[in-house]
Amino acid sequence: MAEVLIHPGLVLIVGAFLLPLLRGVVRSTAVVVLPLIVLWLVWQVPDGPAWQLRFLDYTLTPLQGDKLSRLFATIFSLMAAGGGLFAMTQKSRIEVPAAYVYAGSAIGVALAGDLVTVFIFWELMAVGSTLVLWSQGTDAAYRAARRYLMIHLLGGVVLFAGVTGHIVNTGDVTFTRMALDSPAHWLILIGFLVNAGAPPLSAWLSDAYPEASWSGTVFLSAFTTKTAVYVLIRGFPGTELLIWVGLFMVFYGIIYALLENDLRRILSYSIINQVGFMIAGIGIGTEMALNGAAAHAFAHIIYKALLLMSAGSVVLMTGKRKCSELGGLFHTMPLTAACGTIGALAISAFPLTSGFVSKSMVSQAALDGHLMWVWLLLTAASAGVFLHAGIKFPWFVFFQKDSGLRPAEPPMSMRWAMVVFSFLCIALGVWPEPLYALLPYAVNFVPYTGAHVVTQLQLLLFSGLAFFVLLPYLKRTLTITLDADWVWRLLLPALLRNVGLPLTKAWHMLVHAAYVLITESTALVLYQHRQDGRFARTWSTRSMALWVLVLLLGFLVIYYL
Repeated sequence: MAEVLIHPGLVLIVGAFLLPLLRGVVRSTAVVVLPLIVLWLVWQVPDGPAWQLRFLDYTLTPLQGDKLSRLFATIFSLMAAGGGLFAMTQKSRIEVPAAYVYAGSAIGVALAGDLVTVFIFWELMAVGSTLVLWSQGTDAAYRAARRYLMIHLLGGVVLFAGVTGHIVNTGDVTFTRMALDSPAHWLILIGFLVNAGAPPLSAWLSDAYPEASWSGTVFLSAFTTKTAVYVLIRGFPGTELLIWVGLFMVFYGIIYALLENDLRRILSYSIINQVGFMIAGIGIGTEMALNGAAAHAFAHIIYKALLLMSAGSVVLMTGKRKCSELGGLFHTMPLTAACGTIGALAISAFPLTSGFVSKSMVSQAALDGHLMWVWLLLTAASAGVFLHAGIKFPWFVFFQKDSGLRPAEPPMSMRWAMVVFSFLCIALGVWPEPLYALLPYAVNFVPYTGAHVVTQLQLLLFSGLAFFVLLPYLKRTLTITLDADWVWRLLLPALLRNVGLPLTKAWHMLVHAAYVLITESTALVLYQHRQDGRFARTWSTRSMALWVLVLLLGFLVIYYL
């Protein structure tokens, strides 16, 4: 079987290059069927190495299966199919093929058994995602794509240095658990965290994702940060530092999402917040916590895609993206409003939705590990999630004051994608056993206990009450929220203009002056050495004796001093 086994990620990548050659119904069918074929191939990969090859005296494993890799490869395939269905009417001929290269590379990372293969697919993801962003075709998208690519190339260089150092130190390329016991492992961790959206280099996410097309943002939300979660589970489980990194991300995302006015920037900051929950679970490192991080990544891809589908539908049908410009859309977009509300409830961990059965595992792991402060902070963060994504997004976009806009529902393919993902959000919440069966460790967790349900409902109830009490302070205006990217977008260019350029000019003047001095001095020396020059003349013995005496006296003075 190993001789005829096909790599699922490569199938999706190769298929992506064939899509531009197709037209009409054939192309539309291929857009949905291709990821489903890849999903079937994912489940043909057996446990253990399936492909191995020799490269520079090392054994690479481009294809390897186990429960964790199969879980992530499965959700990446489903996301590619759902995103392709949603983007069926996208006019850009580049976006969907680029997105499938992006998704295929994410599957390649999930199924890689060595660090070299991980790095190759990791960098290919950066190329695919940049093309998804660039395909929007606007000046804002081009500029965001350049900034996005610079950050990810920086992360790639750091990761490459770490992988190289690890291989030199250990002589092994196997991708397995690593301790923070060497500079190489620290570099690998930093490279992973860049893609996870960990501050201070997290602003690439909220800067780039909202500038993609109405469908491109859906693709972008699914793969980069979640492959980072996967490699952290694989490489750094139980690293205590990740608990605090995750908690910082949780509150960082909440604060900025509450301040934001752009509906897709709200959801972009929410991605940072939700990935923070997963990274905190990875840092806790118990089987329950790692199961929770993996389950939450699976559920998050679905409900975040659903939220961004509803947001993308609004952007497409209204041409507006600011909460202050929207409201009352449920009158003419009831299906979009209903699906967006389901996604909002799922991200808020409302009972009978997917978020309830996944996020609670991380909190329970903190409680089981007697990490009381971690549990309290995660619980407080759950209330913040309901404020910014569970209520703020649907309320300001669909249900607040009537904006006077009366857009129609989006095209049928977009509606079907939202309905399918809404069904998955509810189905996994009502019947979580299939998801639990996919997790890397045995699950001994019952989400629907009386205490857990009542506690969560109380938390959501008081969060909702706080939202409406504070509503006058939460209404957004046409403002811009500054993030850490202000440093490299405004401060550094300003310093370059006001300090760097004058220093550069001064340096060029010094170099020019030195060049002139050396040139003229050389010319003077050469002039004196000509046939009729001073040093070519015949000097008298008396003059030579005088100069020798002067030199000897100078040497004696220097010697005694």
